[in-house]
Amino acid sequence: MGLRPTTAPLSRVAVLSDVHGVLPALEAVLAEPDVRAADRVVLTGDLAAGPLPAGTLDLLRDLGERALWLSGNADRELVEYRRGARTGLPDPIAPWAARQLRPGQVERLAGLPDRAVLEVSGLGRVLFCHATPRDDEETVLVDSAVERWAEVLADVPGDVAAVVCGHTHMPYVRLTHGRLVVNPGSVGMPYGRPGAHWALLGPGDAVSLRRTPYDADAACARIAAECDWGGAAAWAEEFVRARNSAEDALTAFGPPAGCDGNQRIGSRDPDQAG
Repeated sequence: MGLRPTTAPLSRVAVLSDVHGVLPALEAVLAEPDVRAADRVVLTGDLAAGPLPAGTLDLLRDLGERALWLSGNADRELVEYRRGARTGLPDPIAPWAARQLRPGQVERLAGLPDRAVLEVSGLGRVLFCHATPRDDEETVLVDSAVERWAEVLADVPGDVAAVVCGHTHMPYVRLTHGRLVVNPGSVGMPYGRPGAHWALLGPGDAVSLRRTPYDADAACARIAAECDWGGAAAWAEEFVRARNSAEDALTAFGPPAGCDGNQRIGSRDPDQAG
């Protein structure tokens, strides 16, 4: 891949993934002292496909140069839809979300890289991506087989010590094939338990999975009031309140060796939520 670090070594990096337009969850995470104090905030994709997309991107824009934006499959799909490259999207809320974005926001999403490397003190070179280093919607889980992980990581440069990804909305840390793999979970659409999930890298070699509680009642009410998509209230009840368990998600994603990407939890495909 020929990736090179984009900054000098960093002491603390906050990782936020899969915000999915849930602005109240994002606001709660950005208010966390450790996020406010982080040297960089890395956004590992799927930022806007959800009920409050334009406001979510505006708030992320306000982070300025401290934020490193990466593209996820849902971001790519919003752009494709807006540009007429596709006529539909598998996620029911996504066509509505795509139409809410201003032209400049569409252009920003279109220009996002799919991966980047940062040098983190104590951890070394860390590769950040959305799903896997080679694909923005490939699924790997904490208990995926060692052969599966070997395949997914085969083209990662040898000097990359850790890989940070998102997509599956389930947080974990795993050591495999000599590399640390971190998934921060989802800020806006968690599976397993409510709250906004994220991760902190550093100081030193520390990796901390975090969960920020916030007022789900108020968030659901706000989404229902501010989002004019017809299914907004039901969407918030399902995803803000994390009605899908981790076990539901693991069943839908398929066996640990891999996933065909087309199975569903209830009314929604976890792969399209990731």
